[in-house]
Amino acid sequence: VQLQASGGGLVQAGDSLRLSCAASGGTFSSYAMGWFRQAPGKEREFVTAISWRGGVTTYADSVKGRFTISRDNAKSAVYLQMNSLKPEDTAVYYCAVLKARWGTKALDDFGSWGQGTLVTVSS
Repeated sequence: VQLQASGGGLVQAGDSLRLSCAASGGTFSSYAMGWFRQAPGKEREFVTAISWRGGVTTYADSVKGRFTISRDNAKSAVYLQMNSLKPEDTAVYYCAVLKARWGTKALDDFGSWGQGTLVTVSS
């Protein structure tokens, strides 16, 4: 599966942004998907994940209540709705395929990393 994230940009604190991740070349609907982010000078960290049918989601504590992950298997896409953005949300955001058991948030358990999309939140 090849992934391409898009939708990033420069916004102000408190604004909303919706990221998209388009998948190609595989059976998208068979995979649980996740979003990670990497801030400047920091390690890539887990943000959220969604099960293959979209019925189960999990979030990092730092985004819980503000971010929402969703997917459209007919369009081979996964989305990240980000509300009430904060400057600390500034990062490059990546989507990835879960290649291990559901529930893991470990970077090594995800794969098919594509190019990320930059989100910059100004104060």
